[in-house]
Amino acid sequence: MPDTDGYIDGFVAAVPNANKAQYIKHATEAAVVFKEHGALRFVECWGNDVPDGEVTSFPMAVKCGPDETVIFSWVEWPSREVRDQAMPRIMEDPRLQPDTNPMPFDGKRLIYGGFEVVVRE
Repeated sequence: MPDTDGYIDGFVAAVPNANKAQYIKHATEAAVVFKEHGALRFVECWGNDVPDGEVTSFPMAVKCGPDETVIFSWVEWPSREVRDQAMPRIMEDPRLQPDTNPMPFDGKRLIYGGFEVVVRE
């Protein structure tokens, strides 16, 4: 029987190439906060083989410009309940406020959502 415990928050965004180091710093600092509040894993990926599509694609979804790269990330939680309890505290944490840890990308083009795990092999 596959292990289907857990909950995943997924994210896709376009980050200016010039902000790669700043993005990694931002994400590294955020990972600490998320894990303090119960996240099991915090994974950030910088796109290097993300083709444009004809109908839809990651770059099209986030309106990725020629000077930007698509990032794909996820946070693994033990359950949706743990995530739902943690998120308000995470969003209020002073280490993640725009004046201390600004997002180095256009947050209006961030796609995110929560996902129930249905297969994990």
